[in-house]
Amino acid sequence: MEERLEVLKGILEEVGPCLVAFSGGVDSTLLLRVAHDVLGDGVVAVTAVSASLPAAERDEAAALARAIGARHLLIDSHELDDPRYARNDAGRCYFCKQELFAIMSRLAEAAGGRLILYGAIPDDLGDDRPGMRAAAEARARAPLLEAGLTKQMIRALSKDFGLPTWDKPAMACLASRLQRFTPVTADALARVERAEQQVRALGYRQVRVRVQADASARVEIDRVDLTRALAPEERRRLTEAVRSAGFIRVAIDPAGYRPGGGSQPAAPPRSA
Repeated sequence: MEERLEVLKGILEEVGPCLVAFSGGVDSTLLLRVAHDVLGDGVVAVTAVSASLPAAERDEAAALARAIGARHLLIDSHELDDPRYARNDAGRCYFCKQELFAIMSRLAEAAGGRLILYGAIPDDLGDDRPGMRAAAEARARAPLLEAGLTKQMIRALSKDFGLPTWDKPAMACLASRLQRFTPVTADALARVERAEQQVRALGYRQVRVRVQADASARVEIDRVDLTRALAPEERRRLTEAVRSAGFIRVAIDPAGYRPGGGSQPAAPPRSA
């Protein structure tokens, strides 16, 4: 792990002044910390802000960048204006990341041709990651991937560095809560954000409120908290919390949280 950290530092020295796509998640936070250690003011963090990013995540990213001491730009992104993104088919993530890297490419050009970095890691290679295709098109580099730093190593290094993200749960954009072919709208994303805020206020760290048909929601809770969540009185509290965000019917998923649990495709819309 220490050897691979040194490889990462060498890559960053080679890269020089750069922009880091910064979500405030486990991977991009470690990348920003090490990049700032190596390059100082030569690194700038960039966070794309839209309705698909929870306000709490935006604020946490800003706080993390301040704690690291890195310059941080919050830039509005407009993927919801793209009908290809809004129709929410299998290409949604690609169009989202295409917008992100288009923004970063403009910033990089304005800064004299800086390179763009992002936080892909070896663990991502076995998954369907349309964002990596968008990154390749923008000639963005993934130093954590190049250095061979796995998620386990990144969490361990983050803990060594004293980064509060070392044990942060996996996060995903709010649009991931919508079934395929359910249009992505600002109203739908805001409803999900309110519901998840209400559930976290009850003391749950890992939660997904998956949008079903007819204003229904399926709530996934981390499995370590399932026994508590499924107790009758607690189930009632959770149900009321999600309903207060604007959902009519609410179900607590007895299988608990699982990555991608809301991505099962619904039937594509029929032509009129």
